Amino acid sequence: MVAFKSLAVAMLKGFFRDKMAVFFAVIFPLMFLALFGGLLGGSGGSEIDVEQVGKVSVLDDAPKEVRAYLKESLDIHRTSDEKAAIRKVRTGDADAMITQRGDTLVVRFSQADQVKAATVQGTFQGIVQSANIAVTGQQPKYALEADQVEDDSLSTIQFFTPGLMGWAIASGATFGAATNLVVWRKNGLLRRLRLAPVPTWAVVLARIAVSVAIAAVQAAIFIGVGVGLFGLQLTGSWPMIVPLLAAGTLSFMAIGLLAGAVAKSEEAAVGIANFVVLPMAFLSGSFFPLDGAPGWVTAVSEVLPLKHLNEGMLDTMVRGEGPGAALLPIVILLGFAVVVSAVASRVFRWDD
Repeated sequence: MVAFKSLAVAMLKGFFRDKMAVFFAVIFPLMFLALFGGLLGGSGGSEIDVEQVGKVSVLDDAPKEVRAYLKESLDIHRTSDEKAAIRKVRTGDADAMITQRGDTLVVRFSQADQVKAATVQGTFQGIVQSANIAVTGQQPKYALEADQVEDDSLSTIQFFTPGLMGWAIASGATFGAATNLVVWRKNGLLRRLRLAPVPTWAVVLARIAVSVAIAAVQAAIFIGVGVGLFGLQLTGSWPMIVPLLAAGTLSFMAIGLLAGAVAKSEEAAVGIANFVVLPMAFLSGSFFPLDGAPGWVTAVSEVLPLKHLNEGMLDTMVRGEGPGAALLPIVILLGFAVVVSAVASRVFRWDD
C-alpha cells in the first residue's frame, strides 16, 4: 500500500509539473467551452437579416399579430437599391433580399451558409403560404404545435459541455499515460521498478487512480465554469457521469499505454496521442452533432470510445434519461479498455 501511495503521488506531481500536459488536458478544452459559451450562450437562435426593396404587401399588409411574430425572427432593413441589397447578400452582410413583383415574392439568398439559406427559404415559403390562405378567407383546417422535448430552460451550452468535457478527459488520460510510460522507460525507472520489490498491481492501480483523479478535477472545473459563467444546468441522472468518466478514463488510458508502448521518444508519444485524440473528438461529436454526417462517419464513430462517453453524458446530463442510459456506454468503454490494454501488454517494453 505504501508503494501504491508513493507511486500515485509521484505520477500526480509529474502531471501537474508538465505544463504542456496541463494546458492540453484542462486549459485548451476550457478555451473551447468559453468560445462556445460566449458565442451561443444566452441565445436560442439568430435573426434573419433581410434587405427589403420597395413595398412588399405580403409583409407590410400582414395582420398585426403576424407582423409582431415576424419581428422576432426577421431584422428588416428597407432600401430602394436592389443591386446594393443583392451585393450585401453576396458579401454576407445580409442573409436575404426580398422584393415583390406583382403577386410574386422574390427572395435572393446566398448558399455560402447552407443552414441559413434553408432557414430563409423555409421562412418565406411559410409566409407566402399563410398569405395565400388568408386571401381565400377560409380558416386553415390544420394547425402546427411544435415544442422541444427538453426542458424549456435548457440552453445551447447544455449540449456542447458534455462533448467538450469528454474531449478533455480523453486528452488528459491519453497524454498522461503515453508520456509517463515513455519518460519512465527512457530514464530507467521502469527497469528499476521491475527489479524492486514493488508489485505490478501497485504500479497499475497507481496509474489508474491518478488518471481518474485528474478526470474528476477536469469534470469539476468544467461543470463549475459551465454553471457559474454560462448557465449550465445539471438535469436528469447527472451523477451517473461519475462512473461514465471512470470507465472512459480507463479506455483512454489504455490508448495512452498503447501509444507509449510503441513510441521511442516523448515527442513521438505526444504525436501518436494527438493523431488519435483530435480526429476522434471530431468523429465522436465533441465539437458538432453527427446528425447530418455521412454514413461512414457515423459507422466509424460507433467503434470510438469517446462517442459512447459523449452519448452517455448527453443522455444523463441533458436528455433527462435515467441511470440505465449510462449502463451500455459503460460496458462498451470497459470492453474497449480491456481489448486495447491486452494489445498494449503484447507490445510493452521495460526498456529501450
